[in-house]
Amino acid sequence: MSAADKLTPGDTRVKYETAQIRGKTYSYMLGEPEGQPKDTIVLVHGFPDIGFGWRCQIPYLISLGLRVVVPDMLGYGGTDAPAEIEPYSLKSLSDDLAELARKFVGEDGQIILGGHDWGGAVVWRLPLWHPKLIKGVFSVCTPFPPPRSEYHDLKDVIALGILTNFKYQLQFRGPETEANIQGEEKLRQFFTCMFGGRTSDGEPAFDVSKGILFDKLDSLKPSPLLSKEELEYYVKKYAAHPAPELHGPLNWYRTAKLNFEEDRPLAETPTVLEMPSLLVTAEKDTALPPEMARNMDKYFKDLTKKSVNASHWALTQAGPQVNEYIGEWIKSSVWCEALPTKSSL
Repeated sequence: MSAADKLTPGDTRVKYETAQIRGKTYSYMLGEPEGQPKDTIVLVHGFPDIGFGWRCQIPYLISLGLRVVVPDMLGYGGTDAPAEIEPYSLKSLSDDLAELARKFVGEDGQIILGGHDWGGAVVWRLPLWHPKLIKGVFSVCTPFPPPRSEYHDLKDVIALGILTNFKYQLQFRGPETEANIQGEEKLRQFFTCMFGGRTSDGEPAFDVSKGILFDKLDSLKPSPLLSKEELEYYVKKYAAHPAPELHGPLNWYRTAKLNFEEDRPLAETPTVLEMPSLLVTAEKDTALPPEMARNMDKYFKDLTKKSVNASHWALTQAGPQVNEYIGEWIKSSVWCEALPTKSSL
């Protein structure tokens, strides 16, 4: 196994630790480079994932000389899963991550911050609440959602023909999904579904315009994105929480009004992120299509945009390309190193 090979379940190249964060237990992986770390990077996963979702990036980032901190986010894996929705707001999660980060860099230190899916939404918000903490921020797939001065419920927005790619979220924020997905066998089917498994006829069991098609779950073939060992790792991580095991993770979809209320102070002044920023879109992402990012440049002083030929699961499907973009951006924009030109190679 080379140092850059992706992590495997229980991989000894990282430590598995917990921390008490604002009254909650957070579980995280910690990867340390040889010698003094050049920087600390915190990676934030989305739904339905765990910190292990960054398995293709963690060894690579360690090889760059980074200390890598990868939590299971609230509701997931070895981290607490409160029943109420308030702890799952973007501000609350940002405050949690800021406290976790300061355990490594102190009150005056800085981190590089990266996110995917819901993790992307969090990492775009955290610099607005804790700007001095962030040395650079990047997101894979998730565009920047600016603070809004008016609230419109997702159901009403979709009824107008806008954000129809988010229609699945209406299912997720309701009771149906967590009621139907309980126990290890259903979790196994759920992950196979969400990570692109298809029936023998080539039909998916998830559609962004409908959500999970529960009647197809038991006829899915294995997902090409998860090995059997990886699938079982996900199942065991989620099954560690009492049924309904998806209640905590799905609470993230139930915080829209709360996020709006907490964002009000941010919406009162123009939003500009000053630190180096990177967005890597995925060309085949049906939930977060690249065109959603077309108007976000105005919110950034130093934004780099890249794209990969992958689905929503770009972290694994296009791992080497994603790593290359992140690495180049860290070296050139965050560390301000001169990158070699093609003519000098």
